[in-house]
Amino acid sequence: MSKQSVNDLKYELELKNAEIDELNMELQEKNEEINKLKLYSTKLKYANKNLEDKLDTKIDYDKARINELDDLSEKIKEKEAIIEDKQDQVKYLRSLIDDYKSQVNSNTENLEIQLRKISKTYEDLLKQKDLIIEKQDEQIANLMKSKEEIIKSNKTNVISLKLQNEKYQEIIDKLTKTN
Repeated sequence: MSKQSVNDLKYELELKNAEIDELNMELQEKNEEINKLKLYSTKLKYANKNLEDKLDTKIDYDKARINELDDLSEKIKEKEAIIEDKQDQVKYLRSLIDDYKSQVNSNTENLEIQLRKISKTYEDLLKQKDLIIEKQDEQIANLMKSKEEIIKSNKTNVISLKLQNEKYQEIIDKLTKTN
């Protein structure tokens, strides 16, 4: 071989070595970038797991609240049954009072005094019944309002968490596709 071709080959070899060094540097940069992306992916996975745990906790809490509301609804039904029973009792008492009034016309003054006592008791019962009904109506309204607010809040929280979860899933998918 001639000296010129040996020099050309040495020059080419130096160029190839320089290219190899440059490619090795690029490869190392790519490895560092891959490692950074892996760390970021791991961080996102842990964040996603934390969000899922929070969502599960929130769902469990909401289920417990719904069970409480169901229990309260049962109690309301029981109270309504009691109210209906009391109303039947009041109707019965009214019919008794009507009977007593007809007896008053035919009986003595003493019976009139007794009838007045019964009427007073009846009025007190009606007042008590009205107070009970008002309080229970307020309680029912407050419970229904509270239930609606909880349901709205739960829906909002679930939607928000789903959107966040989808967003993180898209980021993870993008990162895993680029790897």
